Amino acid sequence: MPDPRPGFRTRQIHQGGHPDPHTGSLSMPIFQTSTFVMRNAQHGADLFSGAAEGYIYTRLGNPNHAVVETKLADLENGEAGLATASGMGAISATLLTLLQAGDHLVAGRIIYGCTFSLLHHSLPRFGIDVTFVDTTNPQEVAEAMRPNTRLVFIETPANPTLDLADIEVLAAIAHDQGALLVVDNTFSTPYLQRPLDLGADLVVHSATKYLNGHGDVIAGFVVGPAEIVQRIREVGVKDVTGSVLGPFEAFLILRGMKTLSYRMDAHAANALQVARFLEQHPAVDRVIYPGLPSHPQFTLASRQMVNGGGMVSFLVRGGRPAGAAVIDHVRLISVAVSLGDIESLIEHPASMTHSTYTPEELADFGIPEGLVRLSVGLEDPEDLIADLDRALAAVHRRETVTAEAR
Repeated sequence: MPDPRPGFRTRQIHQGGHPDPHTGSLSMPIFQTSTFVMRNAQHGADLFSGAAEGYIYTRLGNPNHAVVETKLADLENGEAGLATASGMGAISATLLTLLQAGDHLVAGRIIYGCTFSLLHHSLPRFGIDVTFVDTTNPQEVAEAMRPNTRLVFIETPANPTLDLADIEVLAAIAHDQGALLVVDNTFSTPYLQRPLDLGADLVVHSATKYLNGHGDVIAGFVVGPAEIVQRIREVGVKDVTGSVLGPFEAFLILRGMKTLSYRMDAHAANALQVARFLEQHPAVDRVIYPGLPSHPQFTLASRQMVNGGGMVSFLVRGGRPAGAAVIDHVRLISVAVSLGDIESLIEHPASMTHSTYTPEELADFGIPEGLVRLSVGLEDPEDLIADLDRALAAVHRRETVTAEAR
């Protein structure tokens, strides 16, 4: 009988990382090099033809890349992984490898602002047509499919509204039309959600966020079938985008991923406490968090995710000015974009991360201009709640005085 596969926590620590055979170093050395020396001309020819395995040039591969790619692919239950210089590098390399002029893409209407910009503004310049749909409604996705649809691209939970898409159902819709389903799994990570197990074909990540977890790296990943990932490596990264991750950044992500499950559990526990507090606050109109029973897709979240994750979005009574005032009044929580850091971060999507949407698109697609997005960190939850309470109290008093003056 084969040995049972180790659990997630064991694999996040041990998979892909072994003591250095030359020095015995427990941590993998950093191979900070652009090129690799070949033994002779024939060895070089064999490397380039694929007859021999090895490293040629860091744009084509590096030992630090290989280890972290192997680790993430294992955690996502995928065949192969590919590291890139950013999350957008992963997305653009994937789409520009798998799509060509005349193809059609169906995408979620609520996605990260730069992803939206790539799909809405850049891909059509290359003759690729894109239809944006509400991915919480499978029927809308099915109706958008065409004979030339090659890909369906979704985020779940979506950034910044935390809408959920049923991966298993959308995978079936995509496959019925001969299309691939690509899922941005940045918010959940493979610890909370594994899209490949639910039928998705490819997973992309901004490793800048939870995978690294410490706010000191820009990076991305693609995970999926080995043949497709190799095509993205050889075309999307090597020839089209050149979106190559540095060896030192790969080293830092490898370090960060060893604590992924522990951090995600702590993020989620804090986020749930913060969300419950916000839900009871008189200055808050609505709280959006997949771990709350009030989330419209709480049942799907309970089935598809391990827990609700570390992201909370909320609407402050008084709209955009009130939301901005809350952001201006926090002291412990940092006003910054990005997410997934051990520090809590707060931002205003309509004017920051999603400013690529026009006001009309924000309204049409369902991103309220007063929405506040909070990446809940690993501080003591009581301190985060006190900080938010103080900021909300200041806004609530102002709104009360204004209402009385009317």
